[in-house]
Amino acid sequence: MRPTKVLSCVLSIMCVCARTPPISAQTYGLRQRSVIAASTVLDGTGRTLQDVRIVIQGSTIAAIDPRGEGPVDYDLRGLTVLPGWIDAHVHITWVFGKDGKNGGTEGTTQEDAYQAAANAWVTLMAGFTTVQSVGAANDVPLRDAIAKGGIPGPRILTAIEPLEGRGEATGTPDEIRAFVRKQKASGADLIKIFASQSIRQGGGMTLSQEQLNAACDEARRQGLRTLVHAYKEAVRAATMAGCTEIEHGTLATDDDLKLMATKGTYFDPQAGLVIENYLLNREKYLGTSGYTAQGFTAMEKILPLDHEIVEHAARTPGLKMVFGTDAVAGAHGRNAEEFIDRVRDCGVDPMAAMVSANSLGAEALGMGNRIGSIVPGLEADIIALDGNPLNDITAVRRVVFVMKGGVVYKNLARGAIPFYAGVQP
Repeated sequence: MRPTKVLSCVLSIMCVCARTPPISAQTYGLRQRSVIAASTVLDGTGRTLQDVRIVIQGSTIAAIDPRGEGPVDYDLRGLTVLPGWIDAHVHITWVFGKDGKNGGTEGTTQEDAYQAAANAWVTLMAGFTTVQSVGAANDVPLRDAIAKGGIPGPRILTAIEPLEGRGEATGTPDEIRAFVRKQKASGADLIKIFASQSIRQGGGMTLSQEQLNAACDEARRQGLRTLVHAYKEAVRAATMAGCTEIEHGTLATDDDLKLMATKGTYFDPQAGLVIENYLLNREKYLGTSGYTAQGFTAMEKILPLDHEIVEHAARTPGLKMVFGTDAVAGAHGRNAEEFIDRVRDCGVDPMAAMVSANSLGAEALGMGNRIGSIVPGLEADIIALDGNPLNDITAVRRVVFVMKGGVVYKNLARGAIPFYAGVQP
């Protein structure tokens, strides 16, 4: 049985065994109208609101009441309220196998499928209500099960199968265009492109300018965005090709960053979590495909370079730096550590860090009219932190309230009785 079929079957079994109907306000008898009281709101666009009521109607934000009056269903005063975070780069179905070693995203067992569902749960509990998972067929059944309300998790956008750069062997421009069309027909939300080797292998360019031009142009024709894994000279090539977003970008030049700003290209560098996670789980990765002792030595040297590219990106006027973690096995649920790396180690402004995972992240996903801000008409994706990340960035570790689409999945606010998936005590 193919991996995707295994995951589909297991997710179906999970839903049936748990007798889990679609999660919605109607399913759990939630009020069609509910009100959140908040003393401090970071609205996702860079503004701070004080002492307001957020009115939720069904799954959307109906109003922001600046008077702060009326009955309250969720009292989040004393906490910091903000939109659910968006992670632009995860691998949500990447798991460790039964032997404890890296299993990647090609899991074929029931245990792998359960782990993928668990990855989604812990990611949601960490405050991430939308993620972009970039490169696995196994993403599709998980994405669809969550969208149908069968299991809890963040909203998932997936690239399904990535375009792997292997020089001219990858294909002619016409073959690349056909690949892009195939991904769309398979239900991809975006196209993931590998234009470089892994940085563990030197990060050399693996696609020609002509091939990148074809891939990103065809994606635009198909109404799809492109996400490009790129280091060094591949950063400029992907930018010139008009690709939507560039990942990693280590060893790009300041001129490359300025070009991205001029072209309006979104940039998602990683400040630390992905390499920190590999080093933390060294023995689980070492010896599996693509992970050698030499590669780990390279990663230790690369971490300061990753800090440097984020520092330079933060100082580049007009550059749209979004939030992504490249979360793989071992990092799911710890996505917010990337905020700490960016602010603490790279000098990113805390408010800019929040906006990068809110309104700017939503804009990069083409979903700015649905998520990413606390404004009337958008999805009621709302989280609360014990502490204020503008004063103490480690507050991102203390997510005590999670609402996605008007349904509360976590409520550990002071004085609250915890409940699951909107089931009122």
